[in-house]
Amino acid sequence: MRYQRHHISKEELQALPVQVFEGQVVVIETLQQAEEAVAYLRRNRRVGVDTESRPSFTRGVHYPTALVQIADHKRCYLFRLTHIGMPQVLADFFADESICKVGLAFRDDINGLRRRHDFTPANCIDIQKLVPQYGLLDLGLQKLFAICFGRKISKSQQLTNWENSHLTQEQARYASTDAWATLLIYEDLLRHEPLAPEEVAALQREEKERMIEHQQQVQDQRLREQGIEPPPHLTPEERKEHQAQRKREARKRKRQRQSARKKAQSGARTQTENKPKKQ
Repeated sequence: MRYQRHHISKEELQALPVQVFEGQVVVIETLQQAEEAVAYLRRNRRVGVDTESRPSFTRGVHYPTALVQIADHKRCYLFRLTHIGMPQVLADFFADESICKVGLAFRDDINGLRRRHDFTPANCIDIQKLVPQYGLLDLGLQKLFAICFGRKISKSQQLTNWENSHLTQEQARYASTDAWATLLIYEDLLRHEPLAPEEVAALQREEKERMIEHQQQVQDQRLREQGIEPPPHLTPEERKEHQAQRKREARKRKRQRQSARKKAQSGARTQTENKPKKQ
């Protein structure tokens, strides 16, 4: 079975009903609770993972990972790293080859956890690296979930403060939904057939053309709002030739600049050599 759609627009996404994790949500704030939670999670073959950090609105300022959420189909544990740090039992869990940990943009999450307590990650799968093989052109969690299940997950709590002394019910439900959603998407991928590399390449070319066409439409609309008639669009072949011509012209200008610099340097040396020496 293959996916019938490969992309979803913002407008289509907004029209979908909202889906949340309806299982049990357990907040972990002590080391003993962490040990009990990991013991439960080890019963699973695979789990979904996500992390949260305090949002930064200042360029160059980043905050440590405040929360790591790990979910199966029935339960999600929210480990409050601001309270317990990164316990050894949790580090060992992420280093366990026998349990599949699934995330999205997982490298960033894992690096954030390792800055808390270093470990060697094992059997950690990033679904963003898998979805192109199935012809899915969107990489965000919200759109991927919508393509797979026809529902959207809310991102309204994403920029809230995850270092607060207490998590709100809305934060807890949001965090658990994200971890659970990554697990569901991965398992849905396993039920589908990956595409041949040439099919993936063709879809990516089509998506690139679609994006270019959309950008041109937006630019045309802005010009019309200013009372300017937009120029005619180029065909893909004409656009390719136009880009090649611009590259040729850029190389030509670069050679001319290099030649002019060499002549200027040569002239400067000649003037220095011909300048009369002081007696």
